[in-house]
Amino acid sequence: MNLHNLPVEKECPCLRERGGAQYEMKLDELKPAVKKVKRNRVGRGMASGNGKTSGRGHKGQKARSGGGVRRGFEGGQTPLYRRLPKRGFTNIHAKTYTEVTLKMLSKSKATDVTAESLLEEGIIGKINDGIVVLATGKLDKKLNVKAKRFTAKAKEEIEALGGKTEVI
Repeated sequence: MNLHNLPVEKECPCLRERGGAQYEMKLDELKPAVKKVKRNRVGRGMASGNGKTSGRGHKGQKARSGGGVRRGFEGGQTPLYRRLPKRGFTNIHAKTYTEVTLKMLSKSKATDVTAESLLEEGIIGKINDGIVVLATGKLDKKLNVKAKRFTAKAKEEIEALGGKTEVI
């Protein structure tokens, strides 16, 4: 007996509507129902599933309220951050410049280019302590550029096209 040739009623749960046409559900298309994630209610007795100790085990430092150890604590052993040697330092007076290439400058619509104008146009994302112009790429128009620093080649290329460079 062939089950595929039997007449099927419209209410049959194995038939679904897709785009106006009926089709049979396939086993590889079945998905489990999305289950609701049950909130874990701690400290609500034996029936909660966490038992009398609420998942903290028996006694000890971690079982107490407010108990536990700080980050990096290794049970009294000299911790790793103290065992390893320290090297170098961080210069608190260091300047962070945003690098701008000649290719980026050629995208600018303004003729007088400053860090603020580049920021407004979205060419750079942050000014930091100022901009430094690098000679990467080609510049194809005359620009007047104001920046904290220029590389020698970048300054040369801007002035070769008749532009001006100003250190601010």
